[in-house]
Amino acid sequence: MIGRIQEILGSEADGLLNHQCKTIPKDKLHLPGPDFVERIFVPTDRPTRSLVSLQQLFGAGRLANTGYVSILPVDQGIEHSAGASFAPNPLYFDPENIVKLAIEGGCNAVASTLGVLGAVARKYAHKIPFLLKFNHNEFLSYPNTYDQIRFANIRQAFEMGCTGVGATVYFGSEESKRQLQEITEMFHQAHELGMYTVLWCYLRNPAFKTKEKDYHVSADLTAQANHLGATIGADIIKQKLPENNGGYNAVNFGKTHKKVYSDLTTDHPIDLTRYQVANCYMGRAGLINSGGASSGESDLKEAVKTAVINKRAGGMGLISGRKAFQRPMQEGIGLLNAIQDVYLTKEVTVA
Repeated sequence: MIGRIQEILGSEADGLLNHQCKTIPKDKLHLPGPDFVERIFVPTDRPTRSLVSLQQLFGAGRLANTGYVSILPVDQGIEHSAGASFAPNPLYFDPENIVKLAIEGGCNAVASTLGVLGAVARKYAHKIPFLLKFNHNEFLSYPNTYDQIRFANIRQAFEMGCTGVGATVYFGSEESKRQLQEITEMFHQAHELGMYTVLWCYLRNPAFKTKEKDYHVSADLTAQANHLGATIGADIIKQKLPENNGGYNAVNFGKTHKKVYSDLTTDHPIDLTRYQVANCYMGRAGLINSGGASSGESDLKEAVKTAVINKRAGGMGLISGRKAFQRPMQEGIGLLNAIQDVYLTKEVTVA
């Protein structure tokens, strides 16, 4: 499989596959592995039932018992509108086909809305771990606003057989204070009911975007969002892949330290992502990076590149949706499998 990965990466293969991280040593990280639940979660305050649910997640799909995860997220019908999301492939207006894609694509779990998962829960909840995303930013209100509001409660996730729940916080926004208070309570309830928790740690503030760069994907700012996510009890952190650094200094707010930029990061994407992992309690909360929007023909290379960066940085996997479902199902399955192959290939090592 390494030959195929090199072929897909093309001219970027050497720089990504042979890079050695000299910032935060890999032996200081809590890396994914077959024993991750026992090694990392058993000593925590997580209830026994949550440990069982986590093991179900890690034991499913093509990546079963590796410690890595591949998750299919399909909540874009709310976040980006159903038309914008599913018009490229109307098959996925039907919730059953979303779940089928996750199963046939070898995913560890399918993450979606109350409506999507509830529509097929009795038929599929025992066949693949369900992850209920309970808050969303809807785009039908005019003018558009950016606020994650609750669409479901934790009891509904429990009763439909979900193994975990997920939510988004827009860190940096005025609404984030309310979102944090809501989600920390709901994550606690999810753990009490035996589920695991996943937090989409996204940044949202106009000040984070300057004329020069968009610091919503800055390593230092996204890493702090990860740290806050781990603080409120997220078992897994979802974050965008970092594309730059120095957001604190560019926006001129908050607190940072010069060693973040001189010692703990470089401009290499693996080193930037390593800093994200470090802020997930050195990997105790697994970092999964998002696959991003579908760009067409470049999707395969972008997805495999993101997976290589995540794995080599010490991350736990990829959560990729639009690149997979905005194309014919067999092509989507192939793309998901290509992502998973990165985590199954022993030659792709932690840098």
